[in-house]
Amino acid sequence: MARMTPEEMAKQLGSGLLSFPITHFRDDLTFDEPAYRDNLSRLADYRVSGLFAAGGTGEFFSLTPAEIDRVLRAAVEETRGRTPVIAPAGQGTALAVEMAKAAEAAGADGILLLPPYLVGSEQAGLAAHIEAVCKATSLGIIVYNRSNAQLNETTLAGLCERCPNLVGFKDGVGDVELMTRVYAGLGDRLTYVGGLPTAETFALPYLEMGVTTYSSAIFNFLPEWALSFYDSVRRRDRDAVYAELKSFVLPYIAIRNRKRGYAVSIVKAGMTAVGRHAGPVRPPLTDLDAGELAELKALIGDRR
Repeated sequence: MARMTPEEMAKQLGSGLLSFPITHFRDDLTFDEPAYRDNLSRLADYRVSGLFAAGGTGEFFSLTPAEIDRVLRAAVEETRGRTPVIAPAGQGTALAVEMAKAAEAAGADGILLLPPYLVGSEQAGLAAHIEAVCKATSLGIIVYNRSNAQLNETTLAGLCERCPNLVGFKDGVGDVELMTRVYAGLGDRLTYVGGLPTAETFALPYLEMGVTTYSSAIFNFLPEWALSFYDSVRRRDRDAVYAELKSFVLPYIAIRNRKRGYAVSIVKAGMTAVGRHAGPVRPPLTDLDAGELAELKALIGDRR
């Protein structure tokens, strides 16, 4: 049984910063559950409004269904109700339905529905995919709008009418006009989550479109900094926000953009830089090289 109703979960998520923890691996690329649990226990003591286990930053794409279940159950046990735990679901529709059911059995509070594997589809197909997952569980569903799973405002509104447990919309596209149309049409029917890579970059302008929270990968290795930055965004303190964007976030993005896949790799490198090694990324991702790691460590400086 879920600890929260879909509506309660969505309201909670929208009230603060969201944690998207990395998944720890040993050098042989097996899941390092003790290290993962230790890190989650540490992060859960911070003031966050939700924890997304095995999400994109947690290398969902490289985990088996059995590993996802282990990661999720570890997150539920270690957080002990201190914050909502959101599970991933994705791949094809049948597998996403199975993942959603397994997440409910594991004690998750909600589902982040990631884009289906590989294929592009029309709006009707995407709607059928999302509706099937919504109907398979009583948990609240947050749909991740990105890549090959981009909904328009009409499709999204129809899904909201048919699926009461569709309670969140995470944007990974960055289409300001689309976000404006969505929020103008649906308002507070959904909780809106910023989901672009290094979401801090977009946090201030997105706040004006009803996006009150975002997924912070930086929170993994700089939790105090991430929470302070979020507070500056919510206060609409432009000077503080842009000072940190200029001095840290934009140089961080410059490293991230050097190679494909570094949006995840740089987070694990950040953990190493602050003395909390979390292991390598799994292929097909690649780790930062020694020079890039040194550059990141210098950039982090005394922010840890």
